[in-house]
Amino acid sequence: MLAFLILVASWIGSSSQTPGIMDEIAMLESANSSLLRYPTAFTQNIVPKQIHSHNDYWRDVPLLTALSFGVASVEADVWLVNETLYIGHEMAALTPDRTFDSLYIQPLVSIIDGQNPKSQFTPNQTSINGVFDTASSTPLQLLVDMKTDGPSTLPFVLYALQPLRERGYLTTCESNGTCTQAPVVVVGTGNTPLAGVQALSPRDFFFDAPLTTLNSTFDITLSPIASTDYEVAVGWSGIGSINDTQLAAIKKFVGDAHSLNIRARFWDTPGWPISARNNVWKTLIDNGADWLNADDLEAAATMF
Repeated sequence: MLAFLILVASWIGSSSQTPGIMDEIAMLESANSSLLRYPTAFTQNIVPKQIHSHNDYWRDVPLLTALSFGVASVEADVWLVNETLYIGHEMAALTPDRTFDSLYIQPLVSIIDGQNPKSQFTPNQTSINGVFDTASSTPLQLLVDMKTDGPSTLPFVLYALQPLRERGYLTTCESNGTCTQAPVVVVGTGNTPLAGVQALSPRDFFFDAPLTTLNSTFDITLSPIASTDYEVAVGWSGIGSINDTQLAAIKKFVGDAHSLNIRARFWDTPGWPISARNNVWKTLIDNGADWLNADDLEAAATMF
């Protein structure tokens, strides 16, 4: 900061006409001054929000678009075909280039590596920064929606996570219940086999629990999140007033999850009309739902 002030003072003192602040900004930017660059600026000024990017891979730029809005949870549908994990909503949407590794694993490795530069200032750093520069301890949740047979797909998903695992980037729970938070929390949903996830020790791949039927099987070491179909569990369209039964359902399911230290998510919320969608979103947020399941990320970001 002192060097910056000295530099500005020298410019002002050497000029016959004192430049305004916008002139000083322009000069620093045009000079590509090292004073304006810092290594962890990838997500500069982005504030993380409890939004889940539903079908994230549909976006023009998967993962990065979500991060640009501060979305802290993304969803990837994976298909195991010839021992490779491809990304897409259905088989007809798969392409050779769009793989779990290329769209999610390698970008996350690159981003988190960039947020943890090795320099003269970090030789004793023990914690690992996450993807958000404004909240480095906030993890990104990655939901892996298995579309192919779960028991067959799970080993390939676990293997695909190795680049993140070997760098210590995966949140992990030991068999004694001790958990270590890291930049990424990976949760299996869809056809993910519960028994396969339960058998993992240590566990760095978790299970999306059934929100409406939670029981003692589930806790934070197995399921950091529990989800359910909003239409089935609640049913309010967002038009008119929510009735007492519908509101009680939201509160019950959220309360059941929170009693187990699990976060609650409702998917398949109404998307149209916009006013109805927003009414549902606000009601869920106001009643403790932890993740706002969204297709329109820009609109969801305005709710926080």
